[in-house]
Amino acid sequence: MSVARYPADILATAVIPWTEDWRLDERAFRRELELMIADGHRHIYIFGTAGEGYAVSDEQFFQITRVYVDVVRAGGLDPMVGVISLSLPTILARIERARDLGVRDFQISLPSWGALDEEETLDFFGAVLGRFGDCRFLHYNLLRTKRLVTADEYAALATSFPNLIATKNTTDSLTRVRDLLEKAPTLRHFLGETGFAYGSQIGECGLLISLAATNIRMGRAYFEAGRDHDVDTLVRLEGELRRIGRELIRVVGEGEHIDAAYDKVLWKLHDREFPLRLLPPYRAARPDAAEKLAAYLRASFPHWAP
Repeated sequence: MSVARYPADILATAVIPWTEDWRLDERAFRRELELMIADGHRHIYIFGTAGEGYAVSDEQFFQITRVYVDVVRAGGLDPMVGVISLSLPTILARIERARDLGVRDFQISLPSWGALDEEETLDFFGAVLGRFGDCRFLHYNLLRTKRLVTADEYAALATSFPNLIATKNTTDSLTRVRDLLEKAPTLRHFLGETGFAYGSQIGECGLLISLAATNIRMGRAYFEAGRDHDVDTLVRLEGELRRIGRELIRVVGEGEHIDAAYDKVLWKLHDREFPLRLLPPYRAARPDAAEKLAAYLRASFPHWAP
C-alpha cells in the first residue's frame, strides 16, 4: 500500500500559446486544456520549464493562472501552479495571489542565480512551506537551479514539512531514482519517461509525461506497464519513445533549445493551429517541425500518432 502523500498517476504540463504581439492566445489555451481533460488527463499543471514559468511577467502569470483555474475547475480537476523566480519575495507574492484564486497545489524550484547550500535550501523551504501551511507543494528538482536536492535532504524535509507532497525529477540515473524511492517514500516522485522505466520496477512512482503524450492512450499504456511490472511492454515502449525523442530533437532544429520549444511541437500534433512562439529571447522550433514529426510517427510508430 502506498504511503506517499499524492497519487501515483500521470502528471502533464500545459504549454502557453502566444499571439504575434506576445499576448496570451486565450482561445487556443482554453482549447488545449479542454482537449487534455477530454483525453483523460487528471493532473495538469502550468509554469514549469515547458510552460515558460521562468519567462512570464507578473501580469502574464496572473492572467494565465486565472484562465487555467477557470478551465480545470470546470473540468473537475485541482489546479497546480508552478512558481519559478530568482526572487523569494516574488515567489511568495505569486503563491499568495494564486492562493486567492483558490489554488492550493504548487510546484516550486530553488532560486538559481547562485547555488544554495544546505542551510540556504532549508531556509528556502521553510520560508515557502512554513508560510503556506494550508497549501501543498511539489518540488521541481532540476540542474538549472545549479544544485539538486538529494534523497537524504528530501527525507529530512518531508519530516519537517507535511505539506511537501511530491517531487519532479527527470534523472535517468538508476542510483538517484532508487535513492528517491527508498529514502523519501512519503513523497510521490514523478519521474521522466526513462527514469519511470527504472523507478516503476523499484517502487510506486508517478509519470511525468512528455513524449508519451503524443498519444495519451499509449501514454497510459506505458504508465500501466510500469505500474503492473509488465517489463516486456515497458522496455519495448521506452525504446520507441527514445527513438521518437531523437527525431523530435532533429526536427526542432540545430542547436540547443529551451524545453518549451520541444513541448509545443508535441502539442501542435494535437492542434495544428497552435503557435510555436516562445517568449523572447528564446528560439522556437522550425515552423515545419510538427508536420515532420507527424509524418515520422505515421511511418515508423503509427500507434504513437495522435
